[in-house]
Amino acid sequence: METLPFGSWPTPITSELVVAAAARLGEVVVDGDVVWWAESRASEGGRTVLVRRAPDGTTTDLLPAPWNARTRVHEYGGGAWTVGGGAVFFTDFADQRLYRVVPGADPEPLTTAPEITAGVRYADLSVTPGGQVLCVRETHTVSGDAAEVVHEVVAVAPDGAVEVLVGGPDFVSDPRLGPDGSLCWLQWQHPDMPWDAAQLVVRGAEGAETVVAGGGGESVVQPSWSADGSLLFFADRTGVWALYRWRPGGSPELLLDPGSDMAGPQWVFGASRYAELPDGRLVVAHGRDGADRLAVLEPGGPRELDTRYGSFAQLRAAGTAVVCVAGGPTSKAEVVRVDVAGGEVEVLRPAPQDVDEAWFSRPEHVAFPTTDLDDITEAHALVYPPTNPDVTAPDGELPPLVVVVHGGPTAAASPVLTLAVQYWTSRGFAVADVDYRGSTGYGRAYRDALQGRWGIADLDDVVAVVRYLSSDDAPAHLRVDPARAVIRGGSAGGYTTLAALTFRPGVFAAGASHYGVADLAALAADTHSFESRYLDELIAPWPAGEAVYAERSPIHHVDALATPLAVFQGSEDRVVPPEQAEMMVAALREKGVPHAYLLFPGEQHGFRRAENIRAALDGELSFYAQMLGFGLPDAEGITPIEVVRP
Repeated sequence: METLPFGSWPTPITSELVVAAAARLGEVVVDGDVVWWAESRASEGGRTVLVRRAPDGTTTDLLPAPWNARTRVHEYGGGAWTVGGGAVFFTDFADQRLYRVVPGADPEPLTTAPEITAGVRYADLSVTPGGQVLCVRETHTVSGDAAEVVHEVVAVAPDGAVEVLVGGPDFVSDPRLGPDGSLCWLQWQHPDMPWDAAQLVVRGAEGAETVVAGGGGESVVQPSWSADGSLLFFADRTGVWALYRWRPGGSPELLLDPGSDMAGPQWVFGASRYAELPDGRLVVAHGRDGADRLAVLEPGGPRELDTRYGSFAQLRAAGTAVVCVAGGPTSKAEVVRVDVAGGEVEVLRPAPQDVDEAWFSRPEHVAFPTTDLDDITEAHALVYPPTNPDVTAPDGELPPLVVVVHGGPTAAASPVLTLAVQYWTSRGFAVADVDYRGSTGYGRAYRDALQGRWGIADLDDVVAVVRYLSSDDAPAHLRVDPARAVIRGGSAGGYTTLAALTFRPGVFAAGASHYGVADLAALAADTHSFESRYLDELIAPWPAGEAVYAERSPIHHVDALATPLAVFQGSEDRVVPPEQAEMMVAALREKGVPHAYLLFPGEQHGFRRAENIRAALDGELSFYAQMLGFGLPDAEGITPIEVVRP
């Protein structure tokens, strides 16, 4: 076994391999014996393709290039397609119109071209028994002002006629038609986000409306009708998103509260963390200790199914089984069918296994001490130790640490195998994927601990994880070199990265911001409708709290920034416009701080094109190598990123 310094280890997990494995699995639909799913393929510029799996196991791509089944509602999308009556209905990314297509034919538009290209968008699609497409419509005005964007529930008839069913609320989602013709939907108002306070409303067949749950500090997500006419949903009234059933004329009945969140924040449409079997039993997913469990609700209580997976999404009933997207520490996300009797798994869409499992670092869930906020004194992380079967480090050397800050910030670390993480661990880095306060999975109080404290609680937690992992309190095999800790994040995680380097100097040796927020006021003043009031809760009401925004914005405190930084940005990003990245880069240049900047033409919020994903990943590695003083493996031929130095 070869002995080499941490960070310089040769590995087969290259950026090329990361991109080759970077197809993202989206929604799943079960239509009789046919299973459909969506794949976003980096090798095709991030185009979302719909895949049909026939009963004999053969698979077919439905949409040839350039068709792209992706919606821009809320900018994050989701629920862009559905299946019904032998046809597929989808929103095309280019013009955001609604289309109908049957296998073997060309797509035909259902909706007319709007005055503004892509100015009328559709999401959260489902097909009614009468053949209408029930969905959320987002309409943009000529001015493009976020305040003038209109969200409605509409029904699109087979001839393209559109009927508005629900209008008035700032936001709507999850329109679903019940067996008796009742309509349910979720609604919420500014400044709330759906995970703050969303109401579940039912309109009976006779027209009367009932608020079933939610609002006033309670969040409801993922409603669906049961075959018996009752309504299933998650609500967080017990302090976690737990599962409830409501019957017309009654009150919600608690079905399962495992003590941890069963659902996640509604950043995208179309999520499903439970499925109802034909016999009325429910199959549910819920988190515990940083990983998911899959369970069947039976009269004697929940029965957990033993599988190798640690994450489950898109649960759909398929006879006596469920079809879902599942992944685990040694398995990337794949489409599987799980038999509920014994937990046997049939893989319908396998994830490519390009590398032997010996190269994979397994995550370990750790809770570590942090500052006291609202009596919450610990935070969480998934920690990956360096792993390489062919190389070892010199005696006495501790590994560098990559602190990963997820976006959202209301999101969560996932234990699913990600080659983008193994890219680092197989080179000799430890990785800490931090669930800082504000993250999902640990209940409402933990999530709300970030309210009014974005730029405070998250910074405390990313600093605390470095201190913990470099202390004697950490397990010996997880300890790291605090002098070689770096921090990276995208979007909201990019903000925490920039803020940590600015407001907590000396903790990190370098950092990388991927489309991160540098100026909170600019984000509040110029962003899309869905998030246009998000910072009211995380920071302070805008513009009344302008002084707080300035106090926590890295761009206004560059005098304190002396840590090397790499910045990666998409030119067409509407969530975090490129002007924010360029303001930060200009400040770094003026101050003489070593930095690198890559702007990717045509990319939006998050990189989808293979060449850009590779350039960002290899560029970041090259930046750390230059800042921390280790070499790059010659075999990969990585061109060093250009670093601007004083």
